[in-house]
Amino acid sequence: MQMTTVPDALTTSISTSILNLLLRHHRTTDPTPAPAMAFPHQLRHISAFVREGAPVVFTLPGFPCKSPNPAKVLGHLPDQGERLSLTFLDNLCTDIQRLHPPGARVIICSDGHIFGDFIGVPDDHIDAYTDELRTQIGQLGLKRLCVFDLRDVLGNLPHPEKRSHVHDRYAPTLDDLRAEIHADDTTLSLYRGITRFLVEDTPHWSGSRTALQRACRWRAYGVIQRSRAWGNLIAEHHPNAVRLSIHPQPVGAAKLGIRLLDAPDAWTTPWHSAALRRADGTWTLMPREKAAGLGRLVHLDGKPSHFQQD
Repeated sequence: MQMTTVPDALTTSISTSILNLLLRHHRTTDPTPAPAMAFPHQLRHISAFVREGAPVVFTLPGFPCKSPNPAKVLGHLPDQGERLSLTFLDNLCTDIQRLHPPGARVIICSDGHIFGDFIGVPDDHIDAYTDELRTQIGQLGLKRLCVFDLRDVLGNLPHPEKRSHVHDRYAPTLDDLRAEIHADDTTLSLYRGITRFLVEDTPHWSGSRTALQRACRWRAYGVIQRSRAWGNLIAEHHPNAVRLSIHPQPVGAAKLGIRLLDAPDAWTTPWHSAALRRADGTWTLMPREKAAGLGRLVHLDGKPSHFQQD
């Protein structure tokens, strides 16, 4: 809703301050930080909301489902890693409101059903994960967050039909994607990162390591195609939003990579790991097996939640 029109000089100042808040948590593989002016896409979108006196809207594809590898996660439902990440996003909106009174909100675009068939996670697990995300948001009182998934677009159609519809309408062709991977280092890095995750998340493979890697390289193409399709669908439904990403992004990209929690690897997410509370009270993410060697398992409401280092 339009409230007031903000003068251009003030718009630029407020928008730059908002972007600087985001850049404190920039998820990138670039070795050195860059100033806000190096991110024209984000500044343009943020400025449009500020100029109109409207809440800044962010879309964040992610929070798909838990990894199917039991060595990495505690189970198939969201746990403390997700709770901390959701709280971080809501707090970020609160920080933005101190600079821009209309505030901000984040639309979490849960993408598990988009590529669940490629990553080996059952659709009922994905539904349970997304439903629990909504429950956590409500229980934690995170009023600046909401969840958007395929049910909001295609209702109760069977999941394979939903995937086919989105792929056919929005995905790039395989030939175009292959050409981009060969020509663009950022896309190549994404392809390699997803391939690595797929290898790690196939714990019960009965064939050779070489055959597994070959299968995961093929599946990685499908994951990227579907992810691009989901991104295009989100852009159609939320055309003015500032696009965030849980993947590392280079300086100046149209998407801004954002780190949800501390982790030693820029690719680590709450749904590929477990949360560990260190003895000093700080949190980090790591594979469940590693966290289990550093702390004791804590349950909340009868469910495994995180590890505590004493």
